Amino acid sequence: MNKIRYPAVSGLFYPSHPDELIDMIEQCYLHKYGPKSMPVHGNYKKPVGLLCPHAGYIYSGPIKAHSYYELSKRVDALEEITAVILGPNHTGLGSGVSVMDGIWRTPLGDVKTDEEFIDELWKKCEIIDLDETAHLNEHSIEVQLPFLKHLELLNIAKFRIVPITMMLQDYETAVEVGYFIAKIAMELNRRVVIIASSDLTHYEPQEVASKKDAIVIKDILEMDERALYEDVVNYNISMCGYGPVIAMLKAMKTLGAEKSKLLAYATSGDMTGDYSAVVGYASAIVE
Repeated sequence: MNKIRYPAVSGLFYPSHPDELIDMIEQCYLHKYGPKSMPVHGNYKKPVGLLCPHAGYIYSGPIKAHSYYELSKRVDALEEITAVILGPNHTGLGSGVSVMDGIWRTPLGDVKTDEEFIDELWKKCEIIDLDETAHLNEHSIEVQLPFLKHLELLNIAKFRIVPITMMLQDYETAVEVGYFIAKIAMELNRRVVIIASSDLTHYEPQEVASKKDAIVIKDILEMDERALYEDVVNYNISMCGYGPVIAMLKAMKTLGAEKSKLLAYATSGDMTGDYSAVVGYASAIVE
């Protein structure tokens, strides 16, 4: 029997009631900081990489919606799509880099994992462990799942996931993780989307945060994972998921991606009106 990973932040980061959750997701799409449009039906042609924020939906949901709107144009429901979701480890629990199999429960229904992909990944990439401890209370991956399930409810796509939590985010680790994601995706001939879950600068004044965030956004748009790592260190940028973003960029470049585009940027201050200590949020697509 498959293990079930139950929601850890349902009712905190997003509504726990299905109808309220769907309503909030739709509000994110139609919000003035969102794409101002609901998802559409598209076609899967090649791998897609996304940067998505992971704060509470009231703060980051409209920015996150940009990524999933663009994703909707690039997927279809003909075959399942494997969504590799990389998030930082905020809890400090579990191994340095961990993947978890089983079923992930959401208010909108269960999400299956891609068991074959996961099995290949942790066996071939020595730095990745099969370890559920790091995942049980971590929010960075969980908050992406309702947006994926919402696309399923609209019959836009069918997903299974490969959830990877990174406590170790050094450059060498992140690049190795990204390389093996791409390698296994190619070996298994998967239709794949790779989602890096990260917020940007944390709890600095708006003018400081926006300047720091512009630096890392430039690196992401140039698809320069080495520069991203060095700038995070050298400029003391409190981006929580730089390792997942580096891994996503490495994987996408290995899979043949040639361009990166910023979809949206805002801060928590833009949502609340308090600009004294903000968190930065960006959505970007790599293809």
